[in-house]
Order: sequence, then structure tokens, then C-alpha cells
Amino acid sequence: MLKELFIENLAVIEKADIELGGRLNVFSGETGAGKSILIGAINAVLGGRAHKDLIRTGTSRAAVSAVFDSIPARVAEKLSENGYPAEGELLIKRDIAADGKGGVRINGMPATAALLKEITSGLIDIHGQQDSRILTDESSRRELIDGYAGLKERIAAYSADFRAFSALTKRIKQLEAENSEKDARIEKLRADIEAVEKLGLKKGGEAEISERLNRARNIEEIGAALTGAAAGIGGGDSEQGAADLTEAAAKLLRGIEKYVPDCGELAERLSALSVELRDISGDISALLPDEEEGGSLQALEEKMSGILWLKRKYGLETDEILDLCAEWKTELAELSECDNTLAGLNAERHTSAAALKAAAEEISSLRKEAALRLEEAITEQLRFLDMPDVRLKFGITQGKITLHGMDTVELMISVNKGEDLKPIAKAASGGELSRIMLAIKSVSAEQDDTPTMIFDEIDTGISGRAARKVGKKLAEIARKRQVLCVTHLAQIAALSDDHLLIQKNTDESRTYTEVSRLDRAGKIREVARLISGDDSEASLRSAEELIARGTADADGNGDESGE
Repeated sequence: MLKELFIENLAVIEKADIELGGRLNVFSGETGAGKSILIGAINAVLGGRAHKDLIRTGTSRAAVSAVFDSIPARVAEKLSENGYPAEGELLIKRDIAADGKGGVRINGMPATAALLKEITSGLIDIHGQQDSRILTDESSRRELIDGYAGLKERIAAYSADFRAFSALTKRIKQLEAENSEKDARIEKLRADIEAVEKLGLKKGGEAEISERLNRARNIEEIGAALTGAAAGIGGGDSEQGAADLTEAAAKLLRGIEKYVPDCGELAERLSALSVELRDISGDISALLPDEEEGGSLQALEEKMSGILWLKRKYGLETDEILDLCAEWKTELAELSECDNTLAGLNAERHTSAAALKAAAEEISSLRKEAALRLEEAITEQLRFLDMPDVRLKFGITQGKITLHGMDTVELMISVNKGEDLKPIAKAASGGELSRIMLAIKSVSAEQDDTPTMIFDEIDTGISGRAARKVGKKLAEIARKRQVLCVTHLAQIAALSDDHLLIQKNTDESRTYTEVSRLDRAGKIREVARLISGDDSEASLRSAEELIARGTADADGNGDESGE
């Protein structure tokens, strides 16, 4: 739940440090005091838009920080997946800068607003009087039923199958389009593959061919140099080489070894050197070009010319051309087997379509069953909320199979006895819509573990007994999760577990908004103001009585009539 909210330099709020309780937190204050700014601040720490126009005039930065505890498992999992600490409290800070260089931090580590929005999606459910997507958005009505029916995992699996079916259909259409031009494409692929393969290329082969070509172009110079070097070391038919001269020197030294003993060692070294020189001469001779190599110049020139032509044609290096050629071969094999492939894919698509339809029909059946239970649950809530003659109906019609099934969901309602069912947006007043949305939220809240719910002026358009019923419903929800409620009604404020007053004050030059937690006496005064606009003795007595009745309701001792 939201444990603490800190706001600095946001619109008219210079600084506010707000501690929140775990049950029903009520915010009240005069119109224009800044209650909407609080909701905007909470939206900011949930990853919503944080425009620089929100920065308090005369300052360059604004900041909103929030501390959450009792983090839901799915939120902790998202934190861990993205490398953020997931145990203990969650601290989120959102900086808004006039130069646009604001920042986001999650548990002290940087993040983006998009990631923040993803991670915090399961922390708070915000509902305002204008938040009526379920009235106009068919997908929201469908998701309401799916959530109530516990179908989310089944829908996710179905959607994955639908995407696979769509991909298969796209592949079939692609092959059919390619098949119409198959012969021309096959001919081109074969020509391209032949042009590459006739060169006998392999990865890294261009460098080898370049080296061989360079050798062939200089074959005479290479041969002359190698022949001269081998003869100079090993000798020829009529001339002595370095090895012969070295061996002759060794013999001379052995002849005087008895007179000069050191000459024996020198003679041995010269003999060893003579052997090494003859080996070197042999290795040099082995490097001499053979007749085949001497005649390969033209073939190598033609091969290199072919390589350069391919590189110019495709604008690629040789290794990249070889990779492309491998892709051509795969495509050629597919095209060659196109008829067989298409037959197999169409058979697979037929089977998948049947399975998908069966799954969609099963989901539709489960939705219809859940819709009946949901109608009854919401109607029961609405009757409690002082709408005794309400009738509500989810109209589910089957149509084209889509990513979410085959159903279109309409919500019809009759508010007064004897009236026909009509689309909800056309059949209810603003106050009735507020109660309808509260009833829906109350029922759907049972299906998720979102720890905090915010109701922003959900009491618009209601008063009297209906207002008290709405307050009791909010208090009931707050027994299971934290509720924050912005209200103008004394009947709701009287039921608060924690009451926070938003006040706007001015000095000679500036406007300041302050948020203060009220003690019991302060709460009585504020409820009195909400009742009659003042804190007269009569208003204070009425407020104290209303609060006492609210306490009795919370303890289960109040009547259910709302009178």
C-alpha cells in the first residue's frame, strides 16, 4: 500500500509530507484547494505524464516521492526481473525539471518513465468520476468479465495460439504470392547460385586466391631467386656452394687438430653447419614452382576477375556472398517444394482453425456463465447503493474470431422500474454512473490483489441516503485494502479512518496549499463545514452525530437502511 507521499514545488504545493493509513483515507477541502494535484502527484510516481508546467512558479524543479509497503508478488517479480531490489519497502522518486531533464528512481536506482509505469501497474487502481471506460470501451467490458471469471491465463494461452495461427496464415499467403512467380524466381536463384559455386569459393578463400595470383604473376623472379639461393648454398654441377666450402674448411682444421686441439671442436661445428646448410638448400629447392603452377596464371586471373564481379554486383564481401548463397539454396529448396509445403501448411492451418474456434467457443461459454454471476453481484451492490429498481444485463454476441476470442460485450441497464434496458452511457445520470462504477469496482476488487484503490470525487451527483451508502461501501472495501477518497460529502468523510484536509492559503505574493492530518476535533470541524459550510454549534453537533453513526456502521452496529 501507499505509506507516504512527499511533494515539493508541484503547482501550488510548496512542500507536503503526507502519511497515509491502511484503511479509508479521506481528502477534503474547498474547491480549488489542490486536491487534483495530489492525484496528479500519485499518477506521476506511477509513470504517468509529468509536464514541466506542473512546476511551481519561481522554481526550476519539482519532485514527488512515494513509499510503498506490502508489495504484491507480481510487482516484486517485475522489480526483480528488471534488476531492482524487491524486498522490503519500495521507494519511487520522480523529478520534474524545467529544462526537461527530469529523472526517475526506483529504490535509488535510475529508471525510465515507461519502465516505472510497467512495474507499478499492480500497485494502485485509480478511479475518477470521469473514468468510465467501461461505458464506452468494449474491450474494458470484456476484460471485466474475464477478470471476474478468472479467465486471464486461459485468454493469454488462446491469444498465443491466435498469434501463431495469424503467423501461419501470413506465411501461406506469402508462399502463394511467391508461387505465382515461382518459375522466374527459381531460374534466377539457380543462376545466382551457379555464378558463386563455379568459382569454388570458401570462407576466407579470397585471400588465398589473391596470394596464389600474386605468386603466379611473379613466378620467374621467384624461380630465379630460389634456384640461385639453393645453388649458392648447396653447390651445382661445376661449382662449389657454401656447404662444400664449409666442409672443406672442417677437413683443414682436422688436419692440424694434433697441433691445435681447439681446432677439433671448431671442425665439428663446421661439419654440423655444413649439414644444416645442405638441409636449407633442399628446403629452398622444394619451394621452386612446378610446371602446373607456372601455367595457372590465366586460371587464377579469371577466378579473381569473377570474384571482383560478384562483389560489385551484390555490393558485398565474399564471405557475405557465401552466406547469401546459403540463403538462396534454402529458398530454392522451399520453392522447389512449394506445392508440398503449401499443402502441408494449409492442412496445419485447417487443424489450427478448428482448435482455435473450439477454444473461442469454450471461452465464450465461460464468459456468458460469468456474466450472469457478475450481473447479480453488481445488481446486489447497486441495490445497497440506493438503486433498488436497477436491472443490469451484459449482452454477449458472437462474431469474428479475434485475438481475444469471438465475443462483443455490451452493458445494458435500466435504472427505474418499467424502463427498457438501454446502453449504460445513455441510461444513467452522473450520480448513478458514480454508483455503478463503485459497484463494479467493489465486485471486481475481489478478483485482484491491488493493495490501494483511489476514488477521486466518485460522490459527484449524489447526496443524502445514497451518499451514506456510498460511504459505507467505501469503508467496506477499505476493510480489505487501502482506500484513498477525495470527497465533498460529509456522509463519506464521517466514515474515514484517516482524514486529511487540503487548505489553500495566500500571503502578500504567493498561494500555498497545505495538507494536514486531522485529529478527532479537527475532523468534527471539517465534517461540520461539509454539512453546512460553517462550524456553528448546530453543525458541530450534527457532525459529531454523523461520525458516531459512521463508527457504529464500521463496527457492524449501524442499520442498513441508510436513514
